Amino acid sequence: MSRHIPPADNHNIAIVDRDDATTPLCYFNHVRLRRGERFVHCVPGYESLLMPTTGSCDVRVGSAHFEAIGKRQHLWDGDPEAVYVPVGAEAEVLCTSEQLDLLIGGGRFEEVLEPFAVRQGDVDKIQYGSDDTKTHRKIKHILGQKNADRRGRLLVSELFTVGAGGWSGFPPHKHDTERVSEQGTQETEYQEVYQFRFNPDHGFGAQFVYAHEDDHGPVYHVRSGSVVAIDKGYHPSVAAPGYEMYYFTVIVGARSKSLVQHFDPHHAYQIETIPGIKNMIAKFK
Repeated sequence: MSRHIPPADNHNIAIVDRDDATTPLCYFNHVRLRRGERFVHCVPGYESLLMPTTGSCDVRVGSAHFEAIGKRQHLWDGDPEAVYVPVGAEAEVLCTSEQLDLLIGGGRFEEVLEPFAVRQGDVDKIQYGSDDTKTHRKIKHILGQKNADRRGRLLVSELFTVGAGGWSGFPPHKHDTERVSEQGTQETEYQEVYQFRFNPDHGFGAQFVYAHEDDHGPVYHVRSGSVVAIDKGYHPSVAAPGYEMYYFTVIVGARSKSLVQHFDPHHAYQIETIPGIKNMIAKFK
């Protein structure tokens, strides 16, 4: 149902590769380069997004050339930039800063679209929750509804648990079934992969996964660099007190370009008590 991959140096080799046993819809790689080094990315059958967490790079996709992608020196300060790479296209990345920390998220798709850059001003941002409810969170949608006409079923975001500890993905929700009723779409099937970071870096948190609202499931101890792949089930997460938590999210739909979440019935009433959460839900649709 899910898989936890502890932090490790992956030597620029995909951490969640194409046709993964747990989340076959998803692809994820973590690439580290130094100034002047190059990396070539190509994943047949998958569209993808290349995003520096820190550092800057030039990216060439076919005849398209995107310069100075990435403006952040620190992950916790500033907004991301990225390049969308069409299905099966070859992208060459050139590191133009002293160091480059690059995350690549991909999703299975059938059509070949056009490459494009997502600049800081294109990022769709939302903040919701509160310190009182321990749900204060910022989301930066890089591939989302704002550029839905330019992507396939790949959604990529940065999520920040604001302040000193707190919950994300709460109330617990899932999106593993295509369900439609007379009232419309009730849930869409999406798989997802997270990579976590913490501030300070030695922080930690926990990722819960459980299949049914009356069951229990695994709880993963996550640290900076931990990767979790989830194909189904409810999946809230929490950061320990005193630490900010970040996670890069790769969310890929089986059929739909719009994510519709189903909330655990035991906790769904808190949608009415957490400030701004309805706006957050609407941003995914």
